[in-house]
Amino acid sequence: MHYSKLRISADATSKLRSLRQRTGVTPNLLCRMAIMTSLEEGPLGGAAIPDEDGSEFNAYTLTGEYGALIAAFLRFVEEGQEPDPPLEDEILLDRLRGHIHRGVGTLSVRAKSPADILRLVPAAA
Repeated sequence: MHYSKLRISADATSKLRSLRQRTGVTPNLLCRMAIMTSLEEGPLGGAAIPDEDGSEFNAYTLTGEYGALIAAFLRFVEEGQEPDPPLEDEILLDRLRGHIHRGVGTLSVRAKSPADILRLVPAAA
């Protein structure tokens, strides 16, 4: 999955702004948490693709050094163990935006303070 920039929904941008004010965590880190939170919930299924009227992130800003890992998780969750045929990059980018949108919505309900963010991070094994 190759991209240089990704634009998220206006709704997710608004919720990220609110989350940043409540938690002090930057939007790119909140997006990473949102992606993983949403991937834990499973594939998006028939969910509508969110708009692209919100913030724009550079690929590295959004996923950092974990871009390939996040892409692999996304492919696994959305395609299953044996993809046939594999999803095109454009569809995967739509799904990535969808997971950010869904995950930010979940975080906006769960995270009311910095302490709530810490509770979302699993303890080291």
